[in-house]
Amino acid sequence: MKEKIFRYIDGCEALAVELETELTRRPAVSPQSGGEGELEKALFLETWLKQKGVTHLERYDAPDPKAKGGVRPNLTATVPGAADNTRLWIMSHLDVVPPGELSQWASDPWTVVRKDRRIIGRGVEDNQQGLTSSVLAALSLIHQGITPPHTVKLLFAADEETGSDYGVGWLLKQPGVFRKDDAALIPDSGDPLGETIEIAEKNLLWMKFTTTGVQTHGSRPCQGVNAHLAGAALALALHHGLSEKFPARDALFEAPGYSTFEPTKQEANVPNINTIPGEDVFCMDMRILPRYPLKDALAEIDRITADVAAKYGVAVKSEVVQSAQSKTTPDDAPVVALLARAIREVYGTEPRTVGIGGGTMAAPLRNGGIDAAVWCRLQDQAHQPNEYAVIDHILGDAKVMALLMLSDREHYKAR
Repeated sequence: MKEKIFRYIDGCEALAVELETELTRRPAVSPQSGGEGELEKALFLETWLKQKGVTHLERYDAPDPKAKGGVRPNLTATVPGAADNTRLWIMSHLDVVPPGELSQWASDPWTVVRKDRRIIGRGVEDNQQGLTSSVLAALSLIHQGITPPHTVKLLFAADEETGSDYGVGWLLKQPGVFRKDDAALIPDSGDPLGETIEIAEKNLLWMKFTTTGVQTHGSRPCQGVNAHLAGAALALALHHGLSEKFPARDALFEAPGYSTFEPTKQEANVPNINTIPGEDVFCMDMRILPRYPLKDALAEIDRITADVAAKYGVAVKSEVVQSAQSKTTPDDAPVVALLARAIREVYGTEPRTVGIGGGTMAAPLRNGGIDAAVWCRLQDQAHQPNEYAVIDHILGDAKVMALLMLSDREHYKAR
């Protein structure tokens, strides 16, 4: 059976390029990032899957008045199994980030260009590679009349790039979508050899800080309160103070294996050099090891902020822009073991478990009690100009997914 499935997938190269091409033609940028959302892409994919013989399709539309059609669509495709007591989900996301500076692209970001064994375009790797691989794996079963031992569910989710509030986060609140014994593979992070299975993510905290002083002439600082000076001091105090307060290292996490507290975005204040600003705004991106609860980090942030405000005579407003706290999938969870076995069989590599600083759809799933493994074989092109996906990785990952779908383990999740 394995050889039969592998031959089918090897014959799907043109189909894979076709699907990637059509998906890329339909930009699915979040309204939060200046786009219209995922509706056009979801409608196309729904029609395309029906034409290819996928008949068990359902839409779950999260309301969003800012998006085209007023919704953020989440599409599922089901491959019925011999048993339905435990289900395997393979989850990819429909949305993509904007292309960024167009001058950095060698071609139109929304038109796929094939170059040797690569396809180039916005979204072809993040996350259309995983989406396409999951579709090919499902079709390899459907077209050959193979019933998996347990039900398989594909999810094509909205809103992953801006927090999953209209995607997995929303679906977890809808009755009957997920079950406690489900398990998930999320093909949205990996390495060029396919050796790393992500089972943990750092806690995420994005914050915005506004310091308010008194504007004055640049030659008379004694008549004002320099909000920019206070903001710079606050950024340094937070960076150093939080790093010292939460110093632990964890070998599970790679590059780097410790918590990070980085000042990032700086908003414009006064337009001229010779005015001392009365208001200053900056943001921080913090990635915190799971052993440290976010409430502890927020308490330390409040303490540091109060100290700097008193020292510089400014008011400071802090705002949480985005946060996510994630549990860890046990490294001996069945979905991890079964995935590792499939990777060995297809790629001949020895996979290892890791943690990452980035965020995926796994975090809300793990917090909801669902074991999730994040894996695919990719070149780490996410969000870059001239983003590309390797065709051989699309096909190889489809084989891994097909083997995972055919696992004869009685339960994907066991305790």
